[in-house]
Amino acid sequence: MSAAPGDPATFASSDEAVNHASTSTSSSSTAAGTASAATSSKDRPTIGGGGAKKWISATLDLDDYPDPPSSYPPHLYEPVNFPELQNNLLLRAAKSDPELPRSPTWIMRQAGRYLPEFRALRKKHGFFEICRTPELAAEITLQPIRRYKGLLDASIIFSDILVIPQAMGMEVQMLPEVGPHFPHPIKSVSEAVALANKEYDVKKSLDYMYRAITLTRHLLEGQVPLIGFCGAPWTLFAYMVEGGGSKTFSKAKEFLFAHPDESRALLMKIGQVGAEFLIEQVRAGAQAVQIFDSWAGELGKQDFIEYELPVLKAMFELIRSKEPNTPIIVFAKGANYAIPDLANVGFDTIGLDWNISPREARRLTGDQAVCLQGNLEPGTLLESNDKIEAAVKEMFLGEYGFLSCESGRKYGHICNLGHGITPNVHPDALNCFLESAQKYSKRS
Repeated sequence: MSAAPGDPATFASSDEAVNHASTSTSSSSTAAGTASAATSSKDRPTIGGGGAKKWISATLDLDDYPDPPSSYPPHLYEPVNFPELQNNLLLRAAKSDPELPRSPTWIMRQAGRYLPEFRALRKKHGFFEICRTPELAAEITLQPIRRYKGLLDASIIFSDILVIPQAMGMEVQMLPEVGPHFPHPIKSVSEAVALANKEYDVKKSLDYMYRAITLTRHLLEGQVPLIGFCGAPWTLFAYMVEGGGSKTFSKAKEFLFAHPDESRALLMKIGQVGAEFLIEQVRAGAQAVQIFDSWAGELGKQDFIEYELPVLKAMFELIRSKEPNTPIIVFAKGANYAIPDLANVGFDTIGLDWNISPREARRLTGDQAVCLQGNLEPGTLLESNDKIEAAVKEMFLGEYGFLSCESGRKYGHICNLGHGITPNVHPDALNCFLESAQKYSKRS
């Protein structure tokens, strides 16, 4: 199934790799052994309250934060017999259920550096070590659910969008005070073509993430849904060519425009890998998935429509064909001009950054039953609690708020920030945001 430069059609019908992945034997099932997959509540370690192991306590001394167990009972790594879901608000909202009592809330990067318990574990373990260790990834995913019990309506698996370039054979480092770094970025057309023509077995190479998802889904005990995710093609392409973060991504753009056919082929391959990755996440236990296009706004409207939109559409179609009931969220930061196009693709939920009003975003979706997600400016959480609450109230009930127009109440909304929470936010500030969201998003 080689992807020839300039021939994106191979992705839309790329069932062969997905079917092969679904029938191959993963290391997770081998490691799990033949123990019974039945999971009773007394067999599962709890995530808080009486009977919880010391490391699970939400009130332990963070200066001596212990690691989670190095392994769990084998059946907790099997994607069957998951606990019954107790809070399905996010799944209902993502499908624009008109009977929502309020907007569900989760936060991009909610398992991250603003939490002292995250920093305590991070001191002892490398970033990608955590991503590749299911028990550590599960522990970090659960941290905000424990701290904000009853206030968060979803969890999102702890990982990183750059595991896809890693699965495609590229080296990615996470450097202190620098962020992601590619020691050997794409510098030639031949390198891009080689990556586009190669076949990738994401069932095998990213098995650690599926095991983390399955384990986390069991340990959540049905409290909230679990979201899986991946990076969008252009965002990953930009990192792979640029070699890391950038204010302009000029190298990536220069490569894209100088070699359009080869770039399209690589974008389509990245999209194919990403779609297959998300499908496997769902099979492992993810109940919704999000595609993060963090650098979408670095492309102008015409370039986004020409290069990125067709790949996002192909990703959506492949995921929907294999997992028709799973909500698919897309977040194209900085590309609010593309909201109508993304709605026309069929995405269940469109994430918004903070540079567009909720009313305008709803207008751009027309009368389509599409959920909107967002979109408080992340820096607001650095304000006082009074100002945070006022901003949340304005986001919902102000003149341009989510609930200030008929269509805003008619279709779904998921409360979130307009991008990820920043490391310098105090955890109590997020608590104020979450409480305010529940207070002002009520439909009655």
